[in-house]
Amino acid sequence: APIKATCEDMSCKTGFPEDVHSAVVSRSVHGGQPLLNVRFRSCDGNKKIHFGSSEPEDFRVGEDGVVYAERSFQLSAEPTEFVVSAQDKETQQEWQMKVKLTPEPAFTGASEKDQRKIEEIIFPWQQYKHSSPLKRQKRDWVIPPINLPENSKGPFPQELVRIRSDRDKSLSLRYSVTGPGADQPPTGIFIINPISGQLSVTKPLDREQIASFHLRAHAVDVNGNQVENPIDIVINVIDMNDNRPEFLHQVWNGTVPEGSKPGTYVMTVTAIDADDPNAQNGMLRYRILSQAPSSPSPNMFTINNETGDIITVAAGLDREKVQQYTLIIQATDMEGNPTYGLSNTATAVIAVTDVNDNPPEFTAMTFYGEVPENRVDVIVANLTVTDKDQPHTPAWNAMYRMTGGDPTGRFTILTDPNSNDGLVTVVKPIDFETNRMFVLTVAAENQVPLAKGIQHPPQSTATVSITVIDVNESPYFVPNPKLVRQEEGLMAGSMLTTFTAQDPDRYMQQTSLRYSKLSDPANWLKIDPVNGQITTTAVLDRESIYVQNNMYNATFLASDNGIPPMSGTGTLQIYLLDINDNAPQVHPKEATTCETLQPNAINITAVDPDIDPNAGPFAFELPDTPASIKRNWTIVRISGDHAQLSLRIRFLEAGIYDVPIVITDSGNPHASSTSLLKVKVCQCDLNGDCTDVDRIVGAGLGTGAIIAILLCIIILLILVLMFVVWMKRRDKERQAKQLLIDPEDDVRDNILKYDEEGGGEEDQDYDLSQLQQPDTLEPDAIKPVGIRRLDERPIHAEPQYPVRSAAPHPGDIGDFINEGLKAADNDPTAPPYDSLLVFDYEGSGSTAGSLSSLNSSSSGGEQDYDYLNDWGPRFKKLADMYGGGDD
Repeated sequence: APIKATCEDMSCKTGFPEDVHSAVVSRSVHGGQPLLNVRFRSCDGNKKIHFGSSEPEDFRVGEDGVVYAERSFQLSAEPTEFVVSAQDKETQQEWQMKVKLTPEPAFTGASEKDQRKIEEIIFPWQQYKHSSPLKRQKRDWVIPPINLPENSKGPFPQELVRIRSDRDKSLSLRYSVTGPGADQPPTGIFIINPISGQLSVTKPLDREQIASFHLRAHAVDVNGNQVENPIDIVINVIDMNDNRPEFLHQVWNGTVPEGSKPGTYVMTVTAIDADDPNAQNGMLRYRILSQAPSSPSPNMFTINNETGDIITVAAGLDREKVQQYTLIIQATDMEGNPTYGLSNTATAVIAVTDVNDNPPEFTAMTFYGEVPENRVDVIVANLTVTDKDQPHTPAWNAMYRMTGGDPTGRFTILTDPNSNDGLVTVVKPIDFETNRMFVLTVAAENQVPLAKGIQHPPQSTATVSITVIDVNESPYFVPNPKLVRQEEGLMAGSMLTTFTAQDPDRYMQQTSLRYSKLSDPANWLKIDPVNGQITTTAVLDRESIYVQNNMYNATFLASDNGIPPMSGTGTLQIYLLDINDNAPQVHPKEATTCETLQPNAINITAVDPDIDPNAGPFAFELPDTPASIKRNWTIVRISGDHAQLSLRIRFLEAGIYDVPIVITDSGNPHASSTSLLKVKVCQCDLNGDCTDVDRIVGAGLGTGAIIAILLCIIILLILVLMFVVWMKRRDKERQAKQLLIDPEDDVRDNILKYDEEGGGEEDQDYDLSQLQQPDTLEPDAIKPVGIRRLDERPIHAEPQYPVRSAAPHPGDIGDFINEGLKAADNDPTAPPYDSLLVFDYEGSGSTAGSLSSLNSSSSGGEQDYDYLNDWGPRFKKLADMYGGGDD
């Protein structure tokens, strides 16, 4: 009741509940470690508060009020103080609270009572209704600092500390703890006696998993009402040396150049220890246990015991002697204490890299080679060198440079990437008649410069002697091509020019060259095989299709008798000058005009294969004869190449007219010709287009149209022939079709099924060929096996029944039936006439009787056929033929 009354007397005040907040933390603080929780009271729950720290480089306050360490450091013996601020983001109002961090006391072996020194808790200020000044409330909670070693052996649960409140003397309180390790994962590590407030741990702790626990203690009465404000409890797990150092890699690889001076950095090895790195348990020290090989010194390297940096301590690294060193590195915690520290080892492999401390040296002072003349891309000599540096590295790869003997650049030296040899190669043709030998001076170098202080020896320079071999070379025409200007029209047998070649081989005994023609598209020329004189074999014509842009090209061949024989080609270019040897012609050859005066103009063009000045402008005129030409037509030149032909009279009858036109060019002398223009005169509409049929007929048919018409006629005839053949074949199949294919088709005892014949009186054209006696054909061919009459006839000679003609007259059907009856009477193999025959069942109620009851000896005139009228339209004709009375 007094507590309740006190709470009602307090008024709400926004801000920190206390001016100074004290907390005890571990001496070693890690970056990101939560240290304590500051509480801020907001009377208006909607305020947005931002927390800050006066030491942002060391401490950070989260939005939930938890204070975190920004970096790892060691707390001094004196309390560490800083200010936590809270600012309203909307009103910018600010509140401050001082935080005092006290390091945990070091373990000195004092009694448990001294270790559990009571921590003082400052509770919030409270304002009472009957008192205006603020009064500090008395501290209510007393808790000792909690430091718990990891890997404790128990027994569990192990009591840690008792939490109590000063009010437990007057009230019955219940205690509880919340947070990770209590009611949050990992749950159940810490428990509290709700009555006594005794806090206990239930199992061993592992600092490498969780270094500290942040719990919150609560005190409530029996009714669950909060008696004290919750307080933060930090449980620090004290580190034990229970983890060996572990190298990040079991094998470390590094390099160092040969010839390095002492103190040269090589590599860094790193090991980690899961124990506290700020304590001795996690402080590592490195050392080298062994070195292999031990030459030239057993201590070529040393290691920084704190950082793990490996450096050289002795001179004499030579890759050509020792290419690799293997070091065994040991890392020990407890600052390298060999007695109490835990150790682990790793291997450091240090490769000695090559530097260019060995120049390339030629294996000989002079190299020899030979090359045939006029050959390129030929290797004439191999230059071999030796180099003690590491193969296939820039310090070993050789480069060759010619320092003399090749002023014209006819040679180059390439490097074989596998053997490192120099390949002397010809890149420009060499003429034996000019140079018979070359002496080259060559120097060998590496891709990278030599190490400082090393010079090239004389062995890095050599000479190469190259001999040129004389070979038979091809003759060549001079000049090539050769240009000749000649007027067209040069007659056959005329000498045109002389086209000769030269032989470059001055030191070989050879006879004179022989000439032949290689290419002459128009076959106009021939060449003398001895002296190369070219004469014409036909008239040169500039207008030939083989002449392009007035130029005619012919190719000739010159051959020697060397070993092997060689030949060369030359091109003769004849530039043909135009002469006026072609008369102009009219174009087009056909035209169309109207039979009336307007519109009736025809545009024509003069074409001349010649060129200026033997072509246009042209003169156009009509001949004097026949007189009808000038009487009916007139022609007017409209430009140098074009003229216009039109009617002179008002009306000309439709038809086809040949109009001669005389065209004269401008050459000297002039050339003229009379060209016929076929003009089709027709009736025209207002637009000047022909409208009468005579125009189309008069125009005639071209070759393409005639061929198309003939193809159409041939295709039509083939289709008609195929149709006729198909009809003949169909009729033949119908005639060969047998009636006795099934027992129900027997003409002697059954009604035959015919095609639908229609039912009119006019339908008299019916086919009686289907009534032929089926026995005229082979029975086995028309009667399948198994389809037989039940009263099987005896084996006798087959009777000969009468055969109907293919197209019988309709009137002889009675004779056919009578003859069939007579043949049946004389057939010994026929069954008895009155015997019972088995046919397909046709159903009951049939109006037709059995055909076996007919008297074959009776005449047809005594039979009554009136019942055929009741059988439907298919038997209408039979009813008319036999059932019509006296008719």
